[in-house]
Amino acid sequence: MFKRILIANRGEIACRIIKTARQMGIETVAVYSEADRDALHVEMADDAVAIGPPPAAQSYLVIDNIVAACKSSGAEAVHPGYGFLSERAAFASALAETGIVFIGPNAKAIAAMGDKIESKKAAARAKVSTVPGHLGVIDDDNQAIAIAEEIGYPVMIKASAGGGGKGMRIAFSKAEVAENFARARSEAKSSFGDDRVFIEKFITDPRHIEIQVLGDKHGHVIYLGERECSIQRRNQKVIEEAPSPLLDEKTRKLMGEQAVALAQAVGYDSAGTVEFVAGQDKSFYFLEMNTRLQVEHPVTELVTGIDLVEQMIRVAAGEPLKFKQSDIKLTGWAVESRIYAEDPYRNFAPSIGRLVRYRPPAEGVRDGITVRNDTGVTEGGEISLYYDPMIAKLVTHAKTRLDAIKAQTEALDAFTIEGIRHNIPFLAAIMQRPRWRAGKLSTAFIAEEFRGGFERTAPAGEVARAIASVAAAIDHLLGERKRKISGQLNTTLTRERRRAIWLGPDEYHADVEHDGKAIAVTFEDGARHVLSSDWIPGVPVWAGKIDSAPVAMHVRAIPNGFELAYHGFEVKAFVYTEREARYARLMPVKKLSDSEKAVRCPMPGLVVSLGVSEGQEVKAGETLAVVEAMKMENILRAERDGTIKRIRVKPGDSVAVDAVIVEFA
Repeated sequence: MFKRILIANRGEIACRIIKTARQMGIETVAVYSEADRDALHVEMADDAVAIGPPPAAQSYLVIDNIVAACKSSGAEAVHPGYGFLSERAAFASALAETGIVFIGPNAKAIAAMGDKIESKKAAARAKVSTVPGHLGVIDDDNQAIAIAEEIGYPVMIKASAGGGGKGMRIAFSKAEVAENFARARSEAKSSFGDDRVFIEKFITDPRHIEIQVLGDKHGHVIYLGERECSIQRRNQKVIEEAPSPLLDEKTRKLMGEQAVALAQAVGYDSAGTVEFVAGQDKSFYFLEMNTRLQVEHPVTELVTGIDLVEQMIRVAAGEPLKFKQSDIKLTGWAVESRIYAEDPYRNFAPSIGRLVRYRPPAEGVRDGITVRNDTGVTEGGEISLYYDPMIAKLVTHAKTRLDAIKAQTEALDAFTIEGIRHNIPFLAAIMQRPRWRAGKLSTAFIAEEFRGGFERTAPAGEVARAIASVAAAIDHLLGERKRKISGQLNTTLTRERRRAIWLGPDEYHADVEHDGKAIAVTFEDGARHVLSSDWIPGVPVWAGKIDSAPVAMHVRAIPNGFELAYHGFEVKAFVYTEREARYARLMPVKKLSDSEKAVRCPMPGLVVSLGVSEGQEVKAGETLAVVEAMKMENILRAERDGTIKRIRVKPGDSVAVDAVIVEFA
C-alpha cells in the first residue's frame, strides 16, 4: 500500500479523499493555486505544494506542475478527483513515465472512454444502443448547423473532453446552433484545455440515470447499482439519489450488465460511471462514460456501504476486488443536494465573497437517519470566481425515499450560510414539490416546475403558521430578556400578550404566553401551537419542536422582526404589538426607481467579449456582452429596443455584481 499520495485537485473532493487516506494510514499532499493558499484542503493535508496562479489553466491543469509537485513531495501516487486532469490520458501517461501511480483507470481506457466522441464509437462497436448524433469533430458553426438540421432539432452540443455541464448547450434552431457552438467551444477550452465538440439528438422528457462500475487490475468488473441525476439546471446536476425511483430489478440488471460489458471491452480497472439517457418507459441509451469518481458518488456509498475512494486506492495498489457482483446489495435510499454559491432569485448568478457564517447541520447517524456533508470550505473562507461554485454536498440516507427526503429537508433548514448568496432556499423548495416526492422526474423538471424562474413568494397554510409561530415565540423570549434588565422603568416596556405578525402581504394575530418551559402561540381562529426549543439569541438556527414535530429555521434579526428561512421560503417577519401595528400600517412603503437606463452585470466575473458598440441600435434579445464566472460563460442580452449611449467595460475587465456594462440613450 502507498505511504504517501498527492491529490491533484481542490475543494470538497480533495478534502473527501484526504479523509479516506487518513483512515487508511496514508499521508497526503495537497496542491494549491495562489487563490487557494488558505483553503481547507491545504490545511487538512500532511504537506502542500504551490502550483501556480489562480486560473486553473495556469495551475491545476498544468501537468508538468503536478508531476513536479509529486517529485518534490515524495508522493508515490496521485488521485485526480473529478474535473481538471481526471480524464486526461496524457496525465496518466506522464505520471507513469516518472514511476508515479495514477489512482484511476489505465491511460488506454481513459482514451477510449474519457473522450466523449471515442466512447460513442466504442459503444457502437460493442453494440450498445446510443443516441443518434454526429460522432466526428466539428470544425465550424456552418458544419454544426448542417449536422443539426440533418439530425433534427433540438440538438445537444457537447464538449468532447467535458463534464459537469461545462461546454454543453441545447439548441432549438439554426441561430441557436451558431451562437451555442461558439460558447460551447470557448467553455470547453477554458475548462478542459480541449475545444472539440460534437452534436447529438436531444431526447425530450428524458431521465438521466447512471451506473457505478468498479474494476480491478485482474479483470474483475462489477456494478454498484444506479443513481438518478435527472434534477438538472443548465445541464448541471443539482440533486441526485440512489437508487432510481424509475427502475425495477430487471431494468437495473440490464443496465448494469451493459455497463460492465462496456467497461470490460476497454479493460477498465478503477471506479467509473456509465451514463444513460432513459425514457419514461424504462428504455435507455448509452450517453457517455466518465472515467473518474463522480461528484455524486456519496449516494452510492451510503446505499452499498462501500467507500469508493478506498477501493480506487486499493485497486491502484494492485489489490483485487474483495467482493463479487452477488455481494452487492442496495440498502435504503440516499439523496444528495449540491449547495452552490449562487443567487437563485437572480437567475442563479454566481455569488462570491467571504463566508461570514458557515454552519452545516450535525453529521452522523441518529434514529436510522444518516446526515453527511462533504465540503471544502470553512467559516471565514473566500468563495473565488475562478472555480466551480459548489460549496458542499449535503447527503441524507434513510430506510425509504420519503424518509430520506424528509431528512434532507430538515438538514437544509438547519444549514446556515451568510455573507454570500446560496441556493439552499431553491433546494428546500424542490423537496416540497409533489412531483419530486412522487418520483415523476425528467431532466426538464426544473424548467417545468419553475417556469418563471425561482421567485420569492409568500408562504401559506401550515408553513406560514409555523414561521409566524417561531417569529412570535422569539419576539416573546427577547421581550422577557429585555424586561429583566435592571435600572429601567417598567412602564416603558409593554406586557401585552397579543402580537401582530406580518409575513409579506399577510397578517396573523396571536396571543403569546409561556406554557411551562415552552411558549404557546394561539391564533385568532383558536389554533394553538406549543413551541419548545433551547434557542438563545445569537444562534443562527432556531431548532426545536412545534407541538410534536421537529422544526429547524434560520433566524436573522432585522428592525422590528426577523428574517426566517424555512422549507424554501425566505421571509421577513415583522412582529408588533397591536398598538405598534396600527402606526406601522400608516408608514409609506419605499419603492425602487425603475427609470435607470443601464444594463448591470448580474454576477461578478470577467468580461469575455462585447457584442455592441457605442451609437449602435439594438433589439430586445440581442447579445450585449459575455461574462465568464466560475468557469461558465453568461450572455447578457438587451431587455428592450434602444441605442447604446456608452459602454463602461472592455474585454478582460473584472466586474463586480451590479456593475454597469452599458448605458442606453
